[in-house]
Amino acid sequence: MIAERAALTHAKRVVIKIGSRLVAESPASRPAAIADQVLTLRTRGIEVVIVSSGAIALGMKKLRITVRPHELPALQACAAVGQSQLMQHWEHGFAAHEVAIGQVLLTHDDLGDRRRFLSARLTLRALLDQHVVPIINENDTVATDEIRFGDNDQLAALVCNLVSADVLVILTDVEGVRNASGVRMPIVRDIDREAAPVAGGSVSGVGSGGMASKVGSARIVTRTGIPAIVAPGREPDVVARVLAGDDLGTLFVPANRGLSARKHWIAYGAKPAGSVIVDDGARCALIEGGKSLLPAGIVEVRGEFALGDTVSVVSSTGAELARGLVAYPSDELRMIASLQSSQIEARLGYKSIDEAIHRDDLVIL
Repeated sequence: MIAERAALTHAKRVVIKIGSRLVAESPASRPAAIADQVLTLRTRGIEVVIVSSGAIALGMKKLRITVRPHELPALQACAAVGQSQLMQHWEHGFAAHEVAIGQVLLTHDDLGDRRRFLSARLTLRALLDQHVVPIINENDTVATDEIRFGDNDQLAALVCNLVSADVLVILTDVEGVRNASGVRMPIVRDIDREAAPVAGGSVSGVGSGGMASKVGSARIVTRTGIPAIVAPGREPDVVARVLAGDDLGTLFVPANRGLSARKHWIAYGAKPAGSVIVDDGARCALIEGGKSLLPAGIVEVRGEFALGDTVSVVSSTGAELARGLVAYPSDELRMIASLQSSQIEARLGYKSIDEAIHRDDLVIL
């Protein structure tokens, strides 16, 4: 057993994400099979949080809709019909073991707002303390285009930060990430070089993700030092076997030094309210020097945002370099863009700070 696989045997809190197709093809037996494995993990002292897709797929089946709708209201209607069925299947699966479950529906707004993020964290912690298995899904019934995660792979990655998970297991309908020759990649140490070029979109017709989405989620969690596994959900006892170090699926190995939970939230939890375009000097200072962003390096401010909002830092070529919590509202930042620190107070009329985004509030992407 390789060292990276062996390390999985020490996990004490796991997020399991199960895809729409796996749920839709076996809506009763699949949750029951996962419940059986969760009970096995509990005997090893492992806490489990489940992120379950499937509400829209089950709603489509109930409403006799054969092709996944593109319009948001139609998707919301399917989710409204299917969510109760989805939870019923999970309820039945865990009831056989007399284990309680708790439904948690989230939107990106819930995790993008720091106060609501911390509230959700406390709620999930309380559920786990009461030995309840949280079943999390995106709140598709009310989510709008502006606040949607887009797929539950990204939601699962953010939930890992929310609950301080040790590992993310993404169950899918294939054996793992395949290389250009169609051969499973057992382990990925450099996502952008090894996995991203061969990952594709969804072809099932019932989900919104695909392998590209799963690779993107692995990129998010590995940045905080958490390993991620894309594993074949139809394999018997797949979760228990993965966490025992078996060679199943594709393991994404985290970086040696990960982001703190707070910086992970800055980078991925909050959607940017606007953006600032920086010159090449500022780009080098941020990326190579680890410096704060000063107003002098900003050439343009886009969007409307308040002090403390998350903004994107974009290069002159249009590439997103970083995200951070801005120290000025957008109207004031426009007034002082390109000014030296000695000129800012005279322009604003009050004693100000030097940084537009302090390095402690900045994450390089």
